[in-house]
Amino acid sequence: MHCADHTPASPQRGWLALLCASRLLQGMIVTAYSGVLPFMRDDWQMTAAQAGSIQSAWHVGYMSSLFAVGLLADRFGPHRIFAVGGAIGAAASLAFALFAHDHRSALLLYGLAGLCAGASYTPGLQLLSLNAGPAVRGRAMGLFLGAASMGYALSLAVVAGFSVVAHWRTGLLVAAGCTVMGVLLAQLALRRMAPPAPRVAGAPREGVLQALNATVRDRPAMAGNWAYAFHCWELMALWAWLPAYLMASSRGGATAWPAAGIALAAFAHLVSVFGSVVGGAASDRLGRARVMMIATLASLSLSFTFGWMWTWPLWALAAMAALYNLLAIADSSVYSTALADVVAPHRLGVAFSVRSVMGFGAGALSPWVFGLALDWGQARFGFGSTYAWVAAWSSVGLGALLGPWMIVRFARLSAAVPPRPDSPASRRTDRFAGRGAGR
Repeated sequence: MHCADHTPASPQRGWLALLCASRLLQGMIVTAYSGVLPFMRDDWQMTAAQAGSIQSAWHVGYMSSLFAVGLLADRFGPHRIFAVGGAIGAAASLAFALFAHDHRSALLLYGLAGLCAGASYTPGLQLLSLNAGPAVRGRAMGLFLGAASMGYALSLAVVAGFSVVAHWRTGLLVAAGCTVMGVLLAQLALRRMAPPAPRVAGAPREGVLQALNATVRDRPAMAGNWAYAFHCWELMALWAWLPAYLMASSRGGATAWPAAGIALAAFAHLVSVFGSVVGGAASDRLGRARVMMIATLASLSLSFTFGWMWTWPLWALAAMAALYNLLAIADSSVYSTALADVVAPHRLGVAFSVRSVMGFGAGALSPWVFGLALDWGQARFGFGSTYAWVAAWSSVGLGALLGPWMIVRFARLSAAVPPRPDSPASRRTDRFAGRGAGR
Protein backbone atom coordinates (compact mmCIF):
# COMPACT_ATOMS: atom_id res chain seq x y z
CA MET A 1 0.00 0.00 0.00
CA HIS A 2 2.75 2.41 0.99
CA CYS A 3 4.83 1.49 -2.04
CA ALA A 4 1.95 2.31 -4.33
CA ASP A 5 1.47 5.65 -2.61
CA HIS A 6 5.04 6.66 -3.41
CA THR A 7 5.32 5.34 -6.96
CA PRO A 8 6.32 8.36 -9.06
CA ALA A 9 3.95 9.37 -11.84
CA SER A 10 5.27 9.16 -15.40
CA PRO A 11 5.55 12.34 -17.46
CA GLN A 12 3.19 12.82 -20.40
CA ARG A 13 4.35 12.74 -23.99
CA GLY A 14 5.79 15.96 -25.34
CA TRP A 15 7.24 17.27 -22.07
CA LEU A 16 10.84 17.14 -23.33
CA ALA A 17 10.03 18.87 -26.63
CA LEU A 18 8.24 21.69 -24.82
CA LEU A 19 11.03 22.02 -22.27
CA CYS A 20 13.65 22.22 -25.04
CA ALA A 21 11.60 24.79 -26.98
CA SER A 22 11.30 26.87 -23.82
CA ARG A 23 15.05 26.69 -23.26
CA LEU A 24 15.68 27.69 -26.89
CA LEU A 25 13.62 30.87 -26.57
CA GLN A 26 14.81 31.80 -23.08
CA GLY A 27 18.42 31.29 -24.18
CA MET A 28 18.25 33.89 -26.94
CA ILE A 29 19.25 36.71 -24.60
CA VAL A 30 22.52 34.93 -23.75
CA THR A 31 24.23 35.66 -27.09
CA ALA A 32 22.27 38.77 -28.03
CA TYR A 33 25.02 41.01 -26.64
CA SER A 34 27.74 39.07 -28.46
CA GLY A 35 25.88 39.83 -31.69
CA VAL A 36 25.73 43.58 -31.04
CA LEU A 37 29.16 43.87 -29.37
CA PRO A 38 30.96 45.19 -32.49
CA PHE A 39 28.20 47.75 -33.15
CA MET A 40 27.95 48.85 -29.52
CA ARG A 41 31.73 49.14 -29.33
CA ASP A 42 31.76 51.46 -32.34
CA ASP A 43 28.76 53.52 -31.18
CA TRP A 44 29.96 53.94 -27.60
CA GLN A 45 33.71 54.08 -28.35
CA MET A 46 34.54 51.25 -25.94
CA THR A 47 37.90 49.50 -25.58
CA ALA A 48 38.01 45.73 -26.05
CA ALA A 49 38.34 45.31 -22.28
CA GLN A 50 35.23 47.45 -21.67
CA ALA A 51 33.29 45.51 -24.29
CA GLY A 52 34.37 42.20 -22.75
CA SER A 53 33.46 43.41 -19.26
CA ILE A 54 29.78 43.68 -20.24
CA GLN A 55 29.72 40.00 -21.17
CA SER A 56 31.62 39.25 -17.96
CA ALA A 57 28.93 41.12 -16.00
CA TRP A 58 26.35 38.74 -17.46
CA HIS A 59 28.35 35.74 -16.32
CA VAL A 60 28.85 37.15 -12.81
CA GLY A 61 25.11 37.71 -12.52
CA TYR A 62 24.32 34.33 -14.06
CA MET A 63 26.74 32.57 -11.73
CA SER A 64 25.06 34.19 -8.72
CA SER A 65 21.65 33.32 -10.09
CA LEU A 66 22.50 29.67 -10.64
CA PHE A 67 23.81 29.35 -7.10
CA ALA A 68 20.67 30.90 -5.64
CA VAL A 69 18.13 28.99 -7.75
CA GLY A 70 19.85 25.69 -7.00
CA LEU A 71 19.40 26.26 -3.27
CA LEU A 72 15.83 27.48 -3.75
CA ALA A 73 14.95 24.53 -5.99
CA ASP A 74 16.09 22.05 -3.34
CA ARG A 75 13.89 23.82 -0.79
CA PHE A 76 10.79 24.77 -2.80
CA GLY A 77 11.05 22.37 -5.73
CA PRO A 78 12.43 22.90 -9.25
CA HIS A 79 8.90 23.10 -10.73
CA ARG A 80 8.05 26.29 -8.84
CA ILE A 81 11.43 27.99 -9.28
CA PHE A 82 11.49 27.18 -13.01
CA ALA A 83 8.12 28.88 -13.51
CA VAL A 84 8.48 31.96 -11.31
CA GLY A 85 12.17 32.59 -11.97
CA GLY A 86 11.70 32.43 -15.73
CA ALA A 87 9.16 35.24 -15.64
CA ILE A 88 11.52 37.45 -13.63
CA GLY A 89 14.35 36.71 -16.08
CA ALA A 90 12.21 37.71 -19.06
CA ALA A 91 11.40 41.06 -17.43
CA ALA A 92 15.10 41.75 -16.77
CA SER A 93 15.97 40.91 -20.38
CA LEU A 94 13.43 43.43 -21.64
CA ALA A 95 14.89 46.07 -19.30
CA PHE A 96 18.37 45.55 -20.81
CA ALA A 97 17.07 45.77 -24.37
CA LEU A 98 15.11 48.96 -23.66
CA PHE A 99 17.33 51.01 -21.38
CA ALA A 100 21.03 50.21 -22.01
CA HIS A 101 22.59 53.36 -23.53
CA ASP A 102 26.31 53.34 -22.61
CA HIS A 103 29.01 51.11 -21.14
CA ARG A 104 27.98 51.61 -17.53
CA SER A 105 24.24 51.13 -18.05
CA ALA A 106 24.84 48.06 -20.24
CA LEU A 107 27.21 46.64 -17.62
CA LEU A 108 24.57 47.00 -14.89
CA LEU A 109 21.50 45.96 -16.90
CA TYR A 110 23.08 42.98 -18.64
CA GLY A 111 24.49 41.89 -15.31
CA LEU A 112 20.96 42.16 -13.88
CA ALA A 113 19.59 40.11 -16.77
CA GLY A 114 22.17 37.43 -16.00
CA LEU A 115 21.28 37.60 -12.31
CA CYS A 116 17.67 36.76 -13.17
CA ALA A 117 18.30 34.16 -15.89
CA GLY A 118 19.40 31.09 -13.95
CA ALA A 119 15.91 29.71 -13.34
CA SER A 120 15.71 28.45 -16.93
CA TYR A 121 18.87 26.37 -16.51
CA THR A 122 19.61 24.71 -13.15
CA PRO A 123 15.98 23.86 -12.27
CA GLY A 124 15.59 22.64 -15.86
CA LEU A 125 18.49 20.22 -15.35
CA GLN A 126 16.85 18.97 -12.15
CA LEU A 127 13.54 18.49 -13.94
CA LEU A 128 15.33 16.50 -16.64
CA SER A 129 16.99 14.32 -14.02
CA LEU A 130 13.60 13.63 -12.41
CA ASN A 131 11.70 12.93 -15.64
CA ALA A 132 14.28 11.20 -17.86
CA GLY A 133 15.33 7.63 -17.09
CA PRO A 134 19.03 7.00 -16.42
CA ALA A 135 19.55 5.06 -19.66
CA VAL A 136 18.56 8.09 -21.77
CA ARG A 137 19.48 10.90 -19.38
CA GLY A 138 22.61 11.88 -21.30
CA ARG A 139 20.67 12.16 -24.55
CA ALA A 140 17.96 14.24 -22.83
CA MET A 141 20.60 16.57 -21.36
CA GLY A 142 22.17 16.86 -24.81
CA LEU A 143 18.84 17.80 -26.37
CA PHE A 144 18.24 20.40 -23.65
CA LEU A 145 21.62 22.06 -24.14
CA GLY A 146 21.39 21.60 -27.90
CA ALA A 147 18.13 23.57 -27.83
CA ALA A 148 19.97 26.35 -26.00
CA SER A 149 22.67 26.34 -28.69
CA MET A 150 19.98 26.66 -31.34
CA GLY A 151 18.62 29.64 -29.43
CA TYR A 152 22.08 31.19 -29.35
CA ALA A 153 22.37 30.72 -33.11
CA LEU A 154 18.90 32.13 -33.77
CA SER A 155 19.67 35.13 -31.57
CA LEU A 156 22.85 35.94 -33.49
CA ALA A 157 21.01 35.59 -36.79
CA VAL A 158 18.25 37.94 -35.61
CA VAL A 159 20.76 40.49 -34.38
CA ALA A 160 22.74 40.31 -37.62
CA GLY A 161 19.59 40.80 -39.70
CA PHE A 162 18.27 43.74 -37.74
CA SER A 163 21.71 45.37 -37.55
CA VAL A 164 21.61 45.61 -41.35
CA VAL A 165 17.96 46.50 -42.03
CA ALA A 166 17.17 48.53 -38.91
CA HIS A 167 19.25 48.96 -35.73
CA TRP A 168 21.00 46.63 -33.31
CA ARG A 169 18.62 47.63 -30.48
CA THR A 170 15.69 46.22 -32.47
CA GLY A 171 17.44 42.87 -32.50
CA LEU A 172 17.89 43.04 -28.72
CA LEU A 173 14.17 43.72 -28.30
CA VAL A 174 13.22 40.75 -30.46
CA ALA A 175 15.58 38.48 -28.49
CA ALA A 176 14.13 39.73 -25.19
CA GLY A 177 10.59 39.22 -26.49
CA CYS A 178 11.44 35.60 -27.27
CA THR A 179 12.30 35.03 -23.60
CA VAL A 180 8.69 35.94 -22.77
CA MET A 181 7.45 33.33 -25.25
CA GLY A 182 9.82 30.83 -23.65
CA VAL A 183 8.27 31.41 -20.24
CA LEU A 184 4.82 30.65 -21.65
CA LEU A 185 6.05 27.39 -23.17
CA ALA A 186 7.64 26.49 -19.84
CA GLN A 187 4.19 26.50 -18.25
CA LEU A 188 2.96 23.99 -20.82
CA ALA A 189 6.02 21.78 -20.26
CA LEU A 190 5.50 21.76 -16.49
CA ARG A 191 1.93 20.56 -16.92
CA ARG A 192 3.17 17.48 -18.81
CA MET A 193 5.92 16.56 -16.36
CA ALA A 194 5.61 14.19 -13.46
CA PRO A 195 4.37 16.16 -10.41
CA PRO A 196 6.78 16.78 -7.53
CA ALA A 197 7.16 13.70 -5.36
CA PRO A 198 5.62 14.15 -1.90
CA ARG A 199 8.09 14.29 0.96
CA VAL A 200 8.05 11.15 3.05
CA ALA A 201 6.60 11.84 6.50
CA GLY A 202 9.30 11.95 9.16
CA ALA A 203 12.16 12.02 6.64
CA PRO A 204 14.99 14.29 7.83
CA ARG A 205 15.51 17.52 5.86
CA GLU A 206 19.12 18.31 5.12
CA GLY A 207 19.96 21.95 5.76
CA VAL A 208 21.67 24.16 3.20
CA LEU A 209 24.94 24.29 5.13
CA GLN A 210 24.91 20.53 5.56
CA ALA A 211 24.27 20.01 1.85
CA LEU A 212 27.00 22.50 0.91
CA ASN A 213 29.45 20.82 3.25
CA ALA A 214 28.57 17.39 1.85
CA THR A 215 29.01 18.62 -1.71
CA VAL A 216 32.37 20.29 -1.06
CA ARG A 217 33.58 17.09 0.61
CA ASP A 218 32.30 14.94 -2.27
CA ARG A 219 35.60 14.35 -4.08
CA PRO A 220 34.21 12.88 -7.33
CA ALA A 221 31.62 15.66 -7.61
CA MET A 222 34.20 18.38 -6.97
CA ALA A 223 36.65 16.90 -9.48
CA GLY A 224 33.87 17.02 -12.07
CA ASN A 225 33.04 20.56 -11.02
CA TRP A 226 36.65 21.68 -11.47
CA ALA A 227 36.72 20.10 -14.93
CA TYR A 228 33.51 22.00 -15.71
CA ALA A 229 35.10 25.28 -14.54
CA PHE A 230 37.99 24.92 -16.99
CA HIS A 231 35.50 23.96 -19.70
CA CYS A 232 33.49 27.14 -19.02
CA TRP A 233 36.60 29.34 -19.21
CA GLU A 234 37.06 28.19 -22.79
CA LEU A 235 33.41 28.10 -23.84
CA MET A 236 32.33 31.50 -22.48
CA ALA A 237 35.25 33.33 -24.07
CA LEU A 238 34.51 31.61 -27.38
CA TRP A 239 30.85 32.60 -27.29
CA ALA A 240 31.59 36.19 -26.30
CA TRP A 241 34.26 36.94 -28.89
CA LEU A 242 33.62 34.68 -31.88
CA PRO A 243 31.19 37.12 -33.61
CA ALA A 244 33.64 40.02 -33.22
CA TYR A 245 36.53 37.87 -34.47
CA LEU A 246 34.68 36.74 -37.59
CA MET A 247 33.34 40.24 -38.22
CA ALA A 248 36.83 41.74 -37.96
CA SER A 249 38.14 39.09 -40.34
CA SER A 250 35.37 39.81 -42.85
CA ARG A 251 36.16 43.53 -42.79
CA GLY A 252 39.77 42.74 -43.53
CA GLY A 253 38.90 40.63 -46.59
CA ALA A 254 36.77 40.98 -49.65
CA THR A 255 33.44 40.59 -47.88
CA ALA A 256 31.42 43.79 -48.06
CA TRP A 257 28.56 42.81 -45.75
CA PRO A 258 29.47 44.06 -42.25
CA ALA A 259 27.27 41.50 -40.48
CA ALA A 260 28.77 38.51 -42.31
CA GLY A 261 30.92 37.58 -39.31
CA ILE A 262 27.92 37.56 -36.98
CA ALA A 263 25.86 35.48 -39.39
CA LEU A 264 28.71 32.97 -39.63
CA ALA A 265 28.98 32.87 -35.83
CA ALA A 266 25.27 32.05 -35.77
CA PHE A 267 25.97 29.18 -38.15
CA ALA A 268 28.73 27.96 -35.80
CA HIS A 269 26.24 27.88 -32.91
CA LEU A 270 23.74 26.03 -35.07
CA VAL A 271 26.32 23.34 -35.88
CA SER A 272 27.07 23.01 -32.15
CA VAL A 273 23.54 21.70 -31.60
CA PHE A 274 24.76 18.49 -33.20
CA GLY A 275 27.68 18.40 -30.75
CA SER A 276 25.43 18.70 -27.69
CA VAL A 277 23.09 15.93 -28.78
CA VAL A 278 25.80 13.54 -29.97
CA GLY A 279 28.02 14.20 -26.95
CA GLY A 280 25.21 13.51 -24.51
CA ALA A 281 24.06 10.35 -26.30
CA ALA A 282 27.66 9.10 -26.66
CA SER A 283 28.21 9.47 -22.92
CA ASP A 284 25.32 7.05 -22.30
CA ARG A 285 27.22 4.40 -24.29
CA LEU A 286 30.93 5.20 -23.92
CA GLY A 287 31.07 6.70 -20.43
CA ARG A 288 30.95 10.27 -19.20
CA ALA A 289 34.69 10.76 -18.61
CA ARG A 290 35.76 9.36 -21.98
CA VAL A 291 33.52 11.76 -23.91
CA MET A 292 34.66 14.68 -21.73
CA MET A 293 38.31 13.91 -22.46
CA ILE A 294 37.92 13.52 -26.22
CA ALA A 295 35.98 16.79 -26.55
CA THR A 296 38.28 18.72 -24.20
CA LEU A 297 41.53 17.75 -25.93
CA ALA A 298 40.08 18.51 -29.34
CA SER A 299 38.73 21.94 -28.37
CA LEU A 300 41.95 22.85 -26.55
CA SER A 301 43.94 22.20 -29.71
CA LEU A 302 41.74 24.71 -31.53
CA SER A 303 42.02 27.31 -28.74
CA PHE A 304 45.78 27.46 -29.34
CA THR A 305 45.53 27.50 -33.14
CA PHE A 306 42.40 29.55 -33.87
CA GLY A 307 44.14 32.93 -33.66
CA TRP A 308 46.66 31.86 -36.32
CA MET A 309 43.77 31.43 -38.76
CA TRP A 310 43.07 35.18 -38.84
CA THR A 311 44.28 35.57 -42.44
CA TRP A 312 42.42 32.54 -43.77
CA PRO A 313 39.61 33.02 -46.31
CA LEU A 314 36.40 33.78 -44.44
CA TRP A 315 34.67 30.58 -45.57
CA ALA A 316 37.54 28.46 -44.22
CA LEU A 317 37.69 30.43 -40.96
CA ALA A 318 33.92 30.02 -40.55
CA ALA A 319 34.22 26.25 -41.08
CA MET A 320 36.85 26.03 -38.35
CA ALA A 321 34.71 28.23 -36.09
CA ALA A 322 31.82 25.79 -36.53
CA LEU A 323 34.11 22.86 -35.67
CA TYR A 324 35.51 24.75 -32.66
CA ASN A 325 32.02 25.50 -31.37
CA LEU A 326 30.90 21.91 -31.92
CA LEU A 327 33.85 20.47 -29.97
CA ALA A 328 33.66 23.04 -27.18
CA ILE A 329 29.96 22.35 -26.53
CA ALA A 330 30.05 18.57 -27.07
CA ASP A 331 30.80 17.77 -23.42
CA SER A 332 28.70 20.49 -21.77
CA SER A 333 25.71 18.23 -21.20
CA VAL A 334 28.01 15.42 -20.07
CA TYR A 335 29.25 17.42 -17.06
CA SER A 336 25.63 17.93 -15.96
CA THR A 337 24.75 14.28 -16.45
CA ALA A 338 27.88 13.07 -14.67
CA LEU A 339 27.05 15.21 -11.65
CA ALA A 340 23.49 13.87 -11.58
CA ASP A 341 24.92 10.34 -11.71
CA VAL A 342 27.10 10.68 -8.60
CA VAL A 343 25.16 13.08 -6.35
CA ALA A 344 22.13 12.13 -4.25
CA PRO A 345 18.90 13.66 -5.64
CA HIS A 346 18.04 15.53 -2.42
CA ARG A 347 21.15 17.72 -2.74
CA LEU A 348 21.48 17.84 -6.52
CA GLY A 349 20.35 21.46 -6.60
CA VAL A 350 23.09 22.45 -4.17
CA ALA A 351 25.63 20.47 -6.18
CA PHE A 352 24.57 22.29 -9.35
CA SER A 353 24.84 25.58 -7.43
CA VAL A 354 28.43 24.90 -6.40
CA ARG A 355 29.26 23.83 -9.93
CA SER A 356 27.67 26.99 -11.33
CA VAL A 357 29.72 29.28 -9.10
CA MET A 358 32.90 27.55 -10.20
CA GLY A 359 32.02 27.29 -13.89
CA PHE A 360 30.47 30.67 -14.48
CA GLY A 361 33.00 32.32 -12.19
CA ALA A 362 35.67 31.13 -14.60
CA GLY A 363 33.41 32.06 -17.53
CA ALA A 364 32.94 35.55 -16.13
CA LEU A 365 36.68 36.20 -16.14
CA SER A 366 37.66 34.73 -19.50
CA PRO A 367 35.90 37.25 -21.84
CA TRP A 368 37.50 40.11 -19.90
CA VAL A 369 40.94 38.45 -19.94
CA PHE A 370 40.49 37.85 -23.68
CA GLY A 371 39.79 41.58 -24.12
CA LEU A 372 42.86 42.52 -22.08
CA ALA A 373 45.02 40.20 -24.17
CA LEU A 374 43.54 41.63 -27.38
CA ASP A 375 44.14 45.24 -26.26
CA TRP A 376 47.73 44.34 -25.37
CA GLY A 377 48.29 42.55 -28.66
CA GLN A 378 46.82 45.37 -30.75
CA ALA A 379 48.89 47.97 -28.89
CA ARG A 380 52.06 45.96 -29.39
CA PHE A 381 51.59 44.49 -32.88
CA GLY A 382 48.96 46.72 -34.50
CA PHE A 383 45.19 46.58 -34.85
CA GLY A 384 45.13 44.27 -37.86
CA SER A 385 47.92 41.98 -36.69
CA THR A 386 47.47 38.21 -36.51
CA TYR A 387 49.60 38.16 -33.35
CA ALA A 388 47.06 40.24 -31.45
CA TRP A 389 44.38 37.60 -32.03
CA VAL A 390 46.87 34.80 -31.33
CA ALA A 391 47.51 36.33 -27.91
CA ALA A 392 43.78 36.64 -27.21
CA TRP A 393 42.84 33.10 -28.24
CA SER A 394 45.88 31.66 -26.47
CA SER A 395 44.52 33.11 -23.22
CA VAL A 396 41.49 30.86 -23.77
CA GLY A 397 43.60 27.72 -24.08
CA LEU A 398 45.91 28.58 -21.19
CA GLY A 399 42.99 29.06 -18.82
CA ALA A 400 41.56 25.62 -19.71
CA LEU A 401 44.78 23.58 -19.62
CA LEU A 402 44.04 21.83 -16.33
CA GLY A 403 40.72 20.47 -17.58
CA PRO A 404 42.07 17.10 -18.80
CA TRP A 405 43.80 16.43 -15.47
CA MET A 406 40.55 17.03 -13.59
CA ILE A 407 38.67 14.71 -15.95
CA VAL A 408 41.16 11.92 -15.20
CA ARG A 409 40.74 12.63 -11.49
CA PHE A 410 36.94 12.51 -11.79
CA ALA A 411 37.10 9.16 -13.61
CA ARG A 412 39.32 7.60 -10.96
CA LEU A 413 37.41 8.94 -7.97
CA SER A 414 33.98 8.05 -9.35
CA ALA A 415 35.23 4.53 -10.07
CA ALA A 416 36.26 4.08 -6.43
CA VAL A 417 32.89 4.80 -4.80
CA PRO A 418 29.46 3.17 -5.17
CA PRO A 419 27.38 5.10 -7.73
CA ARG A 420 23.75 6.10 -7.36
CA PRO A 421 21.48 3.07 -7.84
CA ASP A 422 19.83 4.59 -10.91
CA SER A 423 23.01 5.76 -12.63
CA PRO A 424 24.36 4.07 -15.77
CA ALA A 425 27.63 3.46 -13.91
CA SER A 426 25.86 0.96 -11.67
CA ARG A 427 25.10 -1.23 -14.70
CA ARG A 428 28.13 -0.90 -16.97
CA THR A 429 31.89 -0.42 -16.91
CA ASP A 430 33.41 3.01 -17.45
CA ARG A 431 36.16 2.03 -19.87
CA PHE A 432 37.96 5.37 -19.55
CA ALA A 433 38.58 4.76 -15.84
CA GLY A 434 39.99 1.36 -16.65
CA ARG A 435 37.86 -0.43 -14.06
CA GLY A 436 34.31 -0.79 -12.91
CA ALA A 437 32.64 2.51 -12.25
CA GLY A 438 30.77 0.97 -9.39
CA ARG A 439 31.47 -1.93 -7.08
